[in-house]
Amino acid sequence: MAELEIEGLEVQIEGTAILKGLTLSVGKGETHALMGPNGSGKSTLAYAIMGHPAYTITAGKVSLKGTDVSALRPDERAKLGLFLAMQYPTEIPGVSLTNFLRTAMNATRTTGDVPVRQFMAALRKEMAELEMDETFLSRSVNEGFSGGEKKRFEILQMAMLRPEIAVLDETDSGLDVDALRIVSEGVNRLRGPDLGVLIITHYTRILRYITPDRVHVMIDGRIVESGGPELAERLESQGYEGYREDAA
Repeated sequence: MAELEIEGLEVQIEGTAILKGLTLSVGKGETHALMGPNGSGKSTLAYAIMGHPAYTITAGKVSLKGTDVSALRPDERAKLGLFLAMQYPTEIPGVSLTNFLRTAMNATRTTGDVPVRQFMAALRKEMAELEMDETFLSRSVNEGFSGGEKKRFEILQMAMLRPEIAVLDETDSGLDVDALRIVSEGVNRLRGPDLGVLIITHYTRILRYITPDRVHVMIDGRIVESGGPELAERLESQGYEGYREDAA
């Protein structure tokens, strides 16, 4: 059984149908890429997986490790090992990066609070890997961060929380070449048998750094084709127009 199972998922936003019977599964140790043009429903899927209250599931379900999580709060899903790196990370003035991460780690642990010294050692190590200066330790979450700094902080959260399934929503959006390399290397360091990754993107450039096991094409709220990494290369050269015509 895959760690993340999405079966016949239909989702509405304010009465408008966005996802229209989407089925997808991601197992531990697997990296999947979900590609599609703007407006196809990719970010809707990401937020529906995580339980955003604005997205109403009208049919189908989302399961994690065999448990239907469709009715669970986002924090309950996080405790089960689910993680979302957002396309547009939120600023939280007055909450330091350090306090935010330690609170998040303690909230998702089942073995008691992490000791402060152990936490700080791990945090400094992961920040060094992501080329984040230690001045960030006292800065408020995402406040005044550049686009690349926000995305690095998303990967830092992922590194500290060690989820079982990570959904990366347009993580490459707005990144220059150097930031894209650093973020991609951060994801690659975390890949392994204990982590399943779903990369949501409409560009292939991040897939030149993070090679997926499977690639899925999403058009108008449905997955219309799946294949290996070569499918991403075909999309790079041919685009989505043929899929749009078939859907019409």
